[in-house]
Amino acid sequence: MRSWMRVALAVFGVAWGANQFAPLLLVYREHLSEAVVTALFGSYAIGLIPALLVAASCSDRFGRRRVMRPVLLLSAAASMVLLAAGDSVAVLAAGRLLAGVASGAAFGPGSAWIKELSADGGPGAGARRAALALSAGFGGGPLVAGALAQWLPAPDVLPYVVHLLLMATIAPLAWFAPETVASPGKAPGARRIAWGATLRHPEFLRRVVPTAPLVFGAATVSFALLPSLVPVPSLGIAAGGGIAGLTLGSGAAVQPLARRLARRGSAGIRTVGLVTGTAGFALAAAAVDGKQPFLLPPAAVALGGCYGLLLVAGLSCVEALGAPEELAGVAAVFYCLTYLGLLLPYAVSAVAGAVPPAVSLLAAGAVTAVLIPVTAAGGGVPRTRAAPSSSIGPPSAALGTADDSSAQS
Repeated sequence: MRSWMRVALAVFGVAWGANQFAPLLLVYREHLSEAVVTALFGSYAIGLIPALLVAASCSDRFGRRRVMRPVLLLSAAASMVLLAAGDSVAVLAAGRLLAGVASGAAFGPGSAWIKELSADGGPGAGARRAALALSAGFGGGPLVAGALAQWLPAPDVLPYVVHLLLMATIAPLAWFAPETVASPGKAPGARRIAWGATLRHPEFLRRVVPTAPLVFGAATVSFALLPSLVPVPSLGIAAGGGIAGLTLGSGAAVQPLARRLARRGSAGIRTVGLVTGTAGFALAAAAVDGKQPFLLPPAAVALGGCYGLLLVAGLSCVEALGAPEELAGVAAVFYCLTYLGLLLPYAVSAVAGAVPPAVSLLAAGAVTAVLIPVTAAGGGVPRTRAAPSSSIGPPSAALGTADDSSAQS
């Protein structure tokens, strides 16, 4: 197995564990209040965002492998806690918090590690591979968990057992993936300044910042909001898992399109993603307004395509702007911005008494449409800074060479 595949499997497994909880919300709603279940779902982010930033710095300093190894164990531990939780709100919250910490610690360093091991794949290969691993895990987890919870006994136990078996298979494969940080332990003081320079870059501020929240905003509207607003008779939990799987599976399925669009740079990927998102929000509004379940699959495909394309566009821009030793940190900040989109379904629900959800979804689609000309204006991504040989191992694993970055631009 190629080295980048080992790391991609690690990211896939952690993402699976992070999102397997989504279709089980209906299971827990049978015993817990709506407010408690919603809080449990959101508690994931409390552990995720700090872990994203801390783990990025640690992986730059101590190496990718030293960070990812305990993360694999932590992801499995989160499922063990959830498995044993039953109806205990405190234990469920602890399990979700652990899942958030594992995800935050995995996604930034994992994306950087995949990129560093993808030098043979051409420009943008690392971003596409990281997005594919993340999307496949996010989609596979709820799809399988929803089916198990719908048709097999112990719906609050069996899905977590499957994840534990998955991690027991993945961990040995990813454990000895090659390290790409040549000098672990080097003081990272200069990198903190460089992070700031990259994050203040006009390209990052104008294109990445406004579109990043739509990554998970579009996805979570599809699988966390629409199944409750447009229930599917007699399917219940399985329908929620199926919508989640279709949404995030579509994010993985658009990778061939992203590869073709990458020849024109990340701007082309972003524009198509925003167009797809606009269509997805319109379909979602129509489904909610008319209570039409048959519109849920096309809405899920469109919103999932938006998620996948904007994820690749954001990671590609991060790779082009950031120097190699900054990549994990800047990617972590990008992921923090994407997770702001988790607030969108809650915002739609919070104002539902005053603003019908269909109207809120149309408004989200209008904002997405406005971002198309706004983010398309201006120049392209500048040439990436050359990789210093002292910070990344062999030259073939270096990120962002001049040729690579110009091709991305």
